[in-house]
Amino acid sequence: MNFKQIILASNSPRRKELLAGLDIDFTISVKPDIDETYPPNLAPREVPVYLARKKAQAYMDELDHQELLITADTVVIVGDEILGKPCDDDEAKRMLTLLSGKTHLVTTGVCLATLRKTRTFSVTTQVTFKELTADEINYYILKYRPFDKAGAYGIQEWIGYIGVTNLEGSFYNVMGLPVQRIYQEMQSF
Repeated sequence: MNFKQIILASNSPRRKELLAGLDIDFTISVKPDIDETYPPNLAPREVPVYLARKKAQAYMDELDHQELLITADTVVIVGDEILGKPCDDDEAKRMLTLLSGKTHLVTTGVCLATLRKTRTFSVTTQVTFKELTADEINYYILKYRPFDKAGAYGIQEWIGYIGVTNLEGSFYNVMGLPVQRIYQEMQSF
């Protein structure tokens, strides 16, 4: 990897931790107020790539010729509904109740960008939850406050320990960054 600097454009502590696990040097850059809206007719699985690309475009004026920018967006999809980050307890309860006893998709879109080229891709993982009780949902929301997580849960937290019965795909993708695929893509970039 011949980059003078790798920049992770994310405020997520989980993404920072996961990228650090690749043993590469990088810096964090966060721009406030990046527009994260998307066309309403976009298929749910296309939304994260669209948003990752949109986030990257916000940084392009500041990139140097030997810098690599990494942006990402993760969504939880149940049927045709995208579950974003809950704004309060009630919305978190609604989301976790919706996920209870079902299989859902977690898709992360990633954009790798330099001034010369851009590569986007997505990784999807299937996650199945057991039937969660109201007490389990309430306990998790009260103790873990999952308001910064798509779908109102972190698989690496208590709810993942007691609730996830099956996982098909990348665990790290569900945490928010498909690091194996990022490493692979960076090697061929």
